[in-house]
Amino acid sequence: MRNYKPLFDSLFNEMSKVVIGQEEMLTQLVAAILCDSNALLEGYPGLAKTLTVKTMSQVMDLKFSRIQNTPDLMPSDITGTYIIEEAAGKRSFKFQQGPVFANIVLADEINRATPKTQSALLEAMQEKQVTVGNSTFKLDRPFFVLATQNPIEQEGTYPLPEAQADRFLLKIKASYPSFDDEVKIVDLYAADKPEAKLKVLLNKHHLISLQSLTRQVPIANDIKKRAVQIIESTRNSKESLQYGASPRASIGLVLASKAMALIKGRNHVSNEDIEEMAYPVLRHRIILNFEAERKGMTTDDAIKGILSKIK
Repeated sequence: MRNYKPLFDSLFNEMSKVVIGQEEMLTQLVAAILCDSNALLEGYPGLAKTLTVKTMSQVMDLKFSRIQNTPDLMPSDITGTYIIEEAAGKRSFKFQQGPVFANIVLADEINRATPKTQSALLEAMQEKQVTVGNSTFKLDRPFFVLATQNPIEQEGTYPLPEAQADRFLLKIKASYPSFDDEVKIVDLYAADKPEAKLKVLLNKHHLISLQSLTRQVPIANDIKKRAVQIIESTRNSKESLQYGASPRASIGLVLASKAMALIKGRNHVSNEDIEEMAYPVLRHRIILNFEAERKGMTTDDAIKGILSKIK
């Protein structure tokens, strides 16, 4: 299999002209796109979530749109609606596309939208189509939704139900930058410097063929079985977990590990890929029990415990 590491390295280098640090977040976002799946991004305000997605759409030459979720947002504000058009004295209905008709859709603060509006977006994510009235409209491929949520402000929010959160392949955490990175951010954005010109390195057709290549990355039987054992043990870890993950997580873990192997330039999936991707694949699919919460455990702690048991 051809080594694609130089391609991904140049992609990350190009994006680093605008997005400083956040290497883990960038890598996992690209992995989600390679799996033709969606990602949920959790992080405090001001950690370049919007900037990252916008930059990614520029270097991949994809159409970008942003939906700011609020409690009064209606499903038609996302999907689009029929409008009356008058021409030559005749009136007719014409469908006006909503912001979901793009390649990369940033759904900002998804937990601020009502469940009805959230579910309109979930149809687009799962079926890659939009239904308005009696008509169904196919979305342009590749199609990727990145939903963000703020972990601190839960006032007036509608948390995603587990069944809906399960539709996201990865839950990615945006972390604070290091001191040196923050100095670079201040230098870049608090000075009178011209905006960085980004080169286009990929296009839709490249991405679709890379998505197909991701599924072809070989995985040894023992590594595949270990991935399934990790998921299965989330259902049996009664000392810390109330609910485990479904087989969708097993598929997701193997697929995400294949994407990571492709990004890192490996010609097969390694145990390292499985361990790295277990965190974003599982953190939104497992629920801690009361005892674990009382001890102050996080979902990442529970995942770490499971990985240490299954060698």
